[in-house]
Amino acid sequence: MTVSEVLALLDAERDERGMSNWEKLGSGTAGMRSYGIGLTRLRKLAKGIGRNRELAHALWKTDVYEARVLALLIDDPAQVTRDQAEKQVEELAGGMLAHVFSSCDATLAKTSFVVELADQWVRSDDPVRRDCGYGLLYEASKFSGKKAPSEAFFLAHVERIADNIGAESDKVRLSMGAALMGIGKRSAVLNKAALKVARDVGPIEFTSASGACEPFDVVKHLTADRLKEKLGV
Repeated sequence: MTVSEVLALLDAERDERGMSNWEKLGSGTAGMRSYGIGLTRLRKLAKGIGRNRELAHALWKTDVYEARVLALLIDDPAQVTRDQAEKQVEELAGGMLAHVFSSCDATLAKTSFVVELADQWVRSDDPVRRDCGYGLLYEASKFSGKKAPSEAFFLAHVERIADNIGAESDKVRLSMGAALMGIGKRSAVLNKAALKVARDVGPIEFTSASGACEPFDVVKHLTADRLKEKLGV
């Protein structure tokens, strides 16, 4: 497909209510325009388009939010480089695209260097990189086998979260909470460590584009009966 064909596809899928909500964001749109299409629908569209690195790069250059999301979803993880990641993280529209950029559906979490990148970005002075770094750390918490980091690696990051979460913005705190949740689901040892931090921090309050949301309660996730049975805790 070409950029023009993708934009025509997005136009056909436009959601007037979503577009109205987008306009309410004002300067929060970072100059991008939108067809108001939700992420679930965009994921389906991305699967229909398939992997296409050249198209991904072309879509990333547009000013259309959904086109840029598709760019993150259809790129080829085998060809993404560290330099590309460092360049794109600077172009996330003030962090608006950070969640998709660092999610499991996007390309970056599927690269061979994702664990190293997460470990580096959570230590960054840049809040957008920290946000993405903890998002990638959450994705890494789901890895198994040879691809999975060591328990010591995760314990160190639980300690880092404990030391720094109080000074972070709501957005980064939310990503930290997700990472803490993912880590705490890996083993009994990690569950105990993550749960202690989660209890100290309490539910994480945050606001989305549509307004205030229910606080993110990491403790609730880490004390679920099914998880306790799985981990033997």
